[in-house]
Amino acid sequence: MMRTIGVISDTHGLLRPQVLAALAGCDPIIHAGDVGSPDVLARLGALAPVHAVRGNVDHGAWSANVSVTQRIEIDGFRIYVLHILAELDPQAAANVDAVIYGHSHLPKIETKNGTLFFNPGSAGPRRFGLPITVGRVTAEHGKLRAEIVELSVEHHRGRGPGLRTTRNLSEARPARWAKFSCPCGTPRSSRQAGDPQI
Repeated sequence: MMRTIGVISDTHGLLRPQVLAALAGCDPIIHAGDVGSPDVLARLGALAPVHAVRGNVDHGAWSANVSVTQRIEIDGFRIYVLHILAELDPQAAANVDAVIYGHSHLPKIETKNGTLFFNPGSAGPRRFGLPITVGRVTAEHGKLRAEIVELSVEHHRGRGPGLRTTRNLSEARPARWAKFSCPCGTPRSSRQAGDPQI
């Protein structure tokens, strides 16, 4: 059975309708930090269960309940989540199938020694001229396949009350970003004690 995991990062308190449309049907959703507001997690949680980590801009009482890293298991795949990849503890992330991170706002899909490294980019305010993106990871037949979904959002140029879409919200689409299959499937029998499971 195929499962699609929604992946999002760097919302900085902004959760556009296009993001919700792009993540509809995903279960669960992983937020890789710089959430910006508890409202973001609540609205994502209305779509599916959410696993979130705290980013460097997440402060205040609400963020005290959000851990800095998470190691989760989904359908036998072990996934390590943190905000800043440079802070990855190699031992903590040993024997995982995927590392999900954010912070740079730069979407990236790569494999290192059989492990998928996935940054979904930023779904929040546009910065550095980078696209507004989320990610999806498909888990099927013992493999993870990641894709970047670029959202149709124009720059705000001071001529209106905010951002506007250039297409229907249902047209959130994979754009210039490559799909990637990671042959790093982990059978259920190799779960390690202490790995959370959904």
